[in-house]
Amino acid sequence: MRKELVEELYGKKEKIRQMGGKERIERQHEQGKLTARERIELLLDPGSFVEINPFVEKRNTDFGLDKMDLPADGVVTGYGTVDGRPVAVFAQDFTVMGGSLGEMHGFKIAYILDFAMKLGIPVVGLNDSGGARIQEGVDALKGYGDIFYRNTLASGVIPQISVIMGPCAGGAVYSPAIGDFIVMTKNPNCYMFITGPQVIKTVTGEEVSAFDLGGWQAHAMKSGNCHLVAEDDRDAMMLVRRLLSYLPLNNMEDPPVVKTGDDPVRLTPEIYDVLPDDPQKPYDVRDVITAVVDNGELLEIHPYYAPNAVVGFARIDGKSVGIVANNPRHFAGCLDVDSSDKIARFVRFCDAFNIPIITFVDVPGYLPGVQQEYGGIIRHGAKVLYAYSEATVPLVTIILRKAYGGAYLAMGSKHLGADIVYAYPTAEIAVMGPEGAAEIVFRKEIKAAEDPKAMREEKIREYREKFANPYRAAARGYIDDIIDPKYTRVKVVSALRILESKREKLPPKKHGNIPL
Repeated sequence: MRKELVEELYGKKEKIRQMGGKERIERQHEQGKLTARERIELLLDPGSFVEINPFVEKRNTDFGLDKMDLPADGVVTGYGTVDGRPVAVFAQDFTVMGGSLGEMHGFKIAYILDFAMKLGIPVVGLNDSGGARIQEGVDALKGYGDIFYRNTLASGVIPQISVIMGPCAGGAVYSPAIGDFIVMTKNPNCYMFITGPQVIKTVTGEEVSAFDLGGWQAHAMKSGNCHLVAEDDRDAMMLVRRLLSYLPLNNMEDPPVVKTGDDPVRLTPEIYDVLPDDPQKPYDVRDVITAVVDNGELLEIHPYYAPNAVVGFARIDGKSVGIVANNPRHFAGCLDVDSSDKIARFVRFCDAFNIPIITFVDVPGYLPGVQQEYGGIIRHGAKVLYAYSEATVPLVTIILRKAYGGAYLAMGSKHLGADIVYAYPTAEIAVMGPEGAAEIVFRKEIKAAEDPKAMREEKIREYREKFANPYRAAARGYIDDIIDPKYTRVKVVSALRILESKREKLPPKKHGNIPL
């Protein structure tokens, strides 16, 4: 082979690796952002990245594009490994025409999605783009459409993780939205929205900055679009690596098993001190969760959104589990519109990817209020019922304190298909709390009594003794056992081991009609 041909090859590859050039790379660094290739190197195991389609070029030549050199058409695609496990990746390159998406840019992302589906491996998308390449017109829109279509087909088949590491505006936001998890950095140049500040000002007259409109706080705390928040690009890549460690490669595989070194029969007496004696007092349910899971490690999803519910990944007996819990520290642990969406979406993800679900229940009901009703709590609350009812993975539920009314049913009850349900002696399982129930059931007696206040207290105590305890439900077989909290971990480990062979099939159908 002629030596000059090989030299030419390496010359072309080196030019591509230079991306948008030294000045634009420096500008990227000045904004606190890494380049596409630097991000990939941090995400993947050292030396494992294999680039695909580096020589793909734009085909459009309108509006001066014929005079522009766009290395790799502004997106780096390929595959590598994370902790030795394969993963596909694409990273938009903001140094090349602002990472704008044109026809061939879209082709490269669509190709890597097809590639990942064919191999059954996760996809991580690193988003840093000014949006559609206007000069390419409808060809750019086709690129987005091709990506959205593949995102949808891949949903529930392979994990899809999107990291917002710069601008992500207009149609670009829908690919991350269709995927499974969105990670955002705290960089002020990182944001996502459908319509930007200028359009909003023109149409509505409202003035807002790009960061206030679409930065991490807006989406992690208000909209719920952001699942995890990272300090910077480096932290984001470490966070994605950690998230991937809990997930299987695809929906036909089990999650990885890790030797955590935590004794599976370790007792959890610290739970005694977590649960207050007064059932009206709040506590942080995460203290119960960390006492039970391996090494106290919980990767909380949506930690800033709907804090009255906690969801996240952990390991028990070295195996990945999904954790769902009410948190009495906020709104007494009530279910509301946002927490219902949060729980339902997480349960469905775990079910799609063979991750058992452990549910910790302490819920006095659905959050009352006019705004909740107008906001569609009926529809949103039904999502939780739907998600648990269709789940076929192992379902283990522990009722800690309150479990009232429809919220009791929704939170992984035996009636919706839970495999094993435990309750603490502190559990209260009833249609509603003793205070409210006494007012309704014994209204006439209280009203007619010489001392209504004393009669009310007596009837509350009577109702509590008869219904607001776990023994009535256990007598009906709705609870499998009432357990000492110090044996929680032991019981959960035993349950998960026996449920490993669980096989359950749903009725044949194209798909259900979840109340979206």
